[in-house]
Amino acid sequence: MHPKLSSSFLPPIIFLSLVFLFVYSTFLPFYTNKPPSFPAKKFLPSSSSSCNLFDGNWVLDSTKPKPFYDDSCPFHRNAWNCLKNKRDNMGIINSWKWVPNDCRLERIDPWRFLGLMRNRNIGFVGDSLNENFLVSFLCVLRVADSGAKKWKKKGAWRGAYFPKYNVTVAYHRAVLLAKYKWKPKQSTVSDQDGLKGIYRVDVDSPADEWISITNFYDVLVFNTGHWWGYDKFPKETPLVFYQHGRPISPPLGLLDGLQVVLENMVRYIEKEVPKNSLKFWRLQSPRHFYGGEWNQNGSCLFDKPLEEDQRILILIPGQLDLWFDPSNNGVNKEARTLNHLIKEALQGTNIQLLDLTHLSEFRADAHPAIWLGKKDAVSIWGQDCMHWCLPGVPDTWVDILAQLILYSFKTG
Repeated sequence: MHPKLSSSFLPPIIFLSLVFLFVYSTFLPFYTNKPPSFPAKKFLPSSSSSCNLFDGNWVLDSTKPKPFYDDSCPFHRNAWNCLKNKRDNMGIINSWKWVPNDCRLERIDPWRFLGLMRNRNIGFVGDSLNENFLVSFLCVLRVADSGAKKWKKKGAWRGAYFPKYNVTVAYHRAVLLAKYKWKPKQSTVSDQDGLKGIYRVDVDSPADEWISITNFYDVLVFNTGHWWGYDKFPKETPLVFYQHGRPISPPLGLLDGLQVVLENMVRYIEKEVPKNSLKFWRLQSPRHFYGGEWNQNGSCLFDKPLEEDQRILILIPGQLDLWFDPSNNGVNKEARTLNHLIKEALQGTNIQLLDLTHLSEFRADAHPAIWLGKKDAVSIWGQDCMHWCLPGVPDTWVDILAQLILYSFKTG
């Protein structure tokens, strides 16, 4: 048998036990209430709608899978086919991976996606940045159905039909969304004002290219904004806004006109697009012209993404804010300004924001720039610092859109 514990040891042991219990109970809350240092990533379709795929960072990842398609995709547009046009650093451009802060962005599975979309149709409506988006989408989806055929019915600008799944994905070109047409100047008596004519914009009438398609598509992605600038409509050929068939008086400026168009187009979408259709509005794709506009020797010959140093943003704006923040008069501030108007117009609707602006702002390195496929293209049109190389950044847009569609269908 073990010898009995001497009674002389009992008081110290009791004292030490009480001290331990006091310390434990005092500091326990600091540990039990402390969140984990590395919260678990959430996969959108199984998580709540609070998951934000649009907030994150680009990470250079040498293990990132190769793009789904190459320069032989039949849906390419030549000026964006950067592989065919031998754009520098395409390998590095496609090695950057978008990593959201609080979610896991899954790469689209074209077979699974088309399986989900069987007997459904997806439509893009807007300007050439939505076409840029569409081309990436078509080339990605084609790997799951090599029998995909070009499709241009129902007024579509371009698109594809995937016969294995009975799915159509197409783009309808409507750069202002509202109907507009050229009206030349009637009188040639005095040309002192320099006016050549006007573009009449009927703010309450959708463009003919998409007015009759609202029941055909199960998913619709809208955009506008890139044509709402004085480089597209200078003072000698301005936009003049009409409502109920008459000029709006007093005349509206460009941004005020955009605001009225947005309000009317959103109202039309809410009324005419079936309630069970998914509706997205893609915010602005940022331009990266540096040193001038597209017609003023603007350039985007960058070899890496822009940076955002959060540690110094309070005192010194980061690169992104220097480029894009309206309060800093950034050289490409228009995207954020237009986004503000769009967000206001969409408040209270069931149109989902596809906020691809911030993640795209970083990627000054990923435009076609001077690699446009034609020798005289740059001398005529300037560098392309607006559209995106394919494969490239729009493939990430496709991943995000596909994940949101999966989530929306799963949650009803």
